[in-house]
Amino acid sequence: MHWEFIIDSEKFDDIEGFYCEIDNLFTKDLGWKTGHNLDAFNDILRGGFGVYEYGEPVKIIWKNFEKSEKDLGCKVINMIVEIITNHDNISFIQVR
Repeated sequence: MHWEFIIDSEKFDDIEGFYCEIDNLFTKDLGWKTGHNLDAFNDILRGGFGVYEYGEPVKIIWKNFEKSEKDLGCKVINMIVEIITNHDNISFIQVR
């Protein structure tokens, strides 16, 4: 199965909101809270958090990407993009 997720910058304005949106999209029925940091984000992208399994093909579309660049800052957004693109099973599209 191929999974597709849309991260929409209109749904958050700061890094905490980003992590909450990631939890909403990539986790399900965990019974515990994920960490809200870049290491936890990287772990979640690997899979196995109730939505898709480890290594399954994933497509991430980031809508309104320019808004996140402004809201999160260049340094943070670059680290997030690097984490996403380091996963071989994930294809990534930025929609400005």
